[in-house]
Amino acid sequence: MSDFQLPEFLTYDEVVEVDKALLTAQDKFLTRVSLYSLRVLKQIAATEQRPIAQIDEMQIAHWIGQDPTLKQAIGTDDTFLLFFTRIVLSSLQPLQQVAETTATPIDQLSIQQVVGWFEHRAKSRFQTEPSSNN
Repeated sequence: MSDFQLPEFLTYDEVVEVDKALLTAQDKFLTRVSLYSLRVLKQIAATEQRPIAQIDEMQIAHWIGQDPTLKQAIGTDDTFLLFFTRIVLSSLQPLQQVAETTATPIDQLSIQQVVGWFEHRAKSRFQTEPSSNN
């Protein structure tokens, strides 16, 4: 029997907030990735003692490569670490948009602000899509 366990990428509170949101499966996935990325970015910012806006791609890649949670789950698979780094980096764009929309620095964004932004975006997209009932 194996002792292997997948790391918990989201906290219980984050899971609850995403699960109760009115989002498609794809939007829930993007929200989950953004919340995890936000937590990673906050940890990097604390380690580097600088705001998220001043953290560069190399610092993010290095931190992900050293993350003990990921190492436990996947070992040292460089291909996956590169993929995962790209996911975190791509999450910066929606997080920056949430920050701009809420007039809150990325470092201070809450779970509710991120989930709310994704819900609002999904609702706006739904309202502007042409109806297929014509």
